[in-house]
Amino acid sequence: MKNFEKNSYKAGKKCCLSELGLNQKGKIISVFHPNFSLRMRLLDMGLTKNVIVTITKLSPFGNPMSIMFRNYELVMRKQDLKNIMVEVIK
Repeated sequence: MKNFEKNSYKAGKKCCLSELGLNQKGKIISVFHPNFSLRMRLLDMGLTKNVIVTITKLSPFGNPMSIMFRNYELVMRKQDLKNIMVEVIK
């Protein structure tokens, strides 16, 4: 089982938002999703380029994940977070 408490990526690395560890921060690079309406919904909620995102909570099996950005918290499925590319900050 993966240890979610441990930050597994160093600053500057680019990865999917779903790969970040608990309390790890990343800056959004791009948002892609095969479902166009879901992509537009994510952009409308504020998941846009250069926004700082923090992984705040994980369920026991890692799905769903809770993220914090723009002073509010959002819970999303891990497969939807795989479509958001981030640059690790810390």
